Amino acid sequence: MSAAAPAVPAAADRLRRIGVIGAGQMGAGIAHVCALSGLEVVMTDRDDETARRGRETIERNLARQVARGRIREEDKQRAMARITVGADFALFGDCDMVIEAATEKEEIKREIFKQLTPRLRRDALIATNTSSISITRLAAATDRPEKFIGMHFMNPVPVMALVELIRGIATDEETFALTRDLALKLGKTPVAAEDYPAFIVNRILLPMINEAVYVLYEGVGSVEAIDTAMKLGANHPMGPLELADFIGLDTCLSVMQLLYEGLADSKYRPCPLLVKYVEAGWLGRKTGRGFYDYRGDKPVPTR
Repeated sequence: MSAAAPAVPAAADRLRRIGVIGAGQMGAGIAHVCALSGLEVVMTDRDDETARRGRETIERNLARQVARGRIREEDKQRAMARITVGADFALFGDCDMVIEAATEKEEIKREIFKQLTPRLRRDALIATNTSSISITRLAAATDRPEKFIGMHFMNPVPVMALVELIRGIATDEETFALTRDLALKLGKTPVAAEDYPAFIVNRILLPMINEAVYVLYEGVGSVEAIDTAMKLGANHPMGPLELADFIGLDTCLSVMQLLYEGLADSKYRPCPLLVKYVEAGWLGRKTGRGFYDYRGDKPVPTR
């Protein structure tokens, strides 16, 4: 009779201290849900001031949850006490897992992993929050591809329930199981996706947004008409152009370029108008202008 296979340790036992690289919208959101779930969190960014601002963002968002009755004041205080911030990757030395949530540019992520891995314990896991880049390729930039996984959170992280889990070709079963358990501990619903360009959500969502930009580009409808049509005609909570502004037009363009290059199919060609908006620096909400102008009391369509 063969011996039983050893049980895979639960995330509650193995993953107690989580590192987060990036204190922007996604990184701060990931740190927020980890700390609120009882995990110790270390969050870094390029300098101490940026990391500190990320911590302030978390505190404001937690306060909003308190005001809405979703958590208690003491929950907020305990969560904030679990968060350490800084700019030095040495802070990750005792982390069980580090989740990278930096800019969606492969060369930046690869450089981060090059600097990160020498500072980690040999048994530490690495996850990337990339929304589109090959997990296998990023894993190859580390010294532990078997302990590397895609953990793609949706934005805004404290609100959205989904997490896509993406194995690279070398990702081992223990890493996948631990990451899945962690997602569940954070109150998320994990789904497994294969390591193909843009995974599941963005493979479907971004071409729809790109098509909405084509509809605008070709003069079929105005910004307002397109968003109203999709909200009322397809029951979407947010129109595709409004959603593009929320995501960031630079991010939308990056994903479309990756799909176009990775799948070699003309249906993924980025709309020239999307390219022009990005060239103009009109990236959406984060820059004050995109398909809408956000600099006044209420958003106004720019076309």
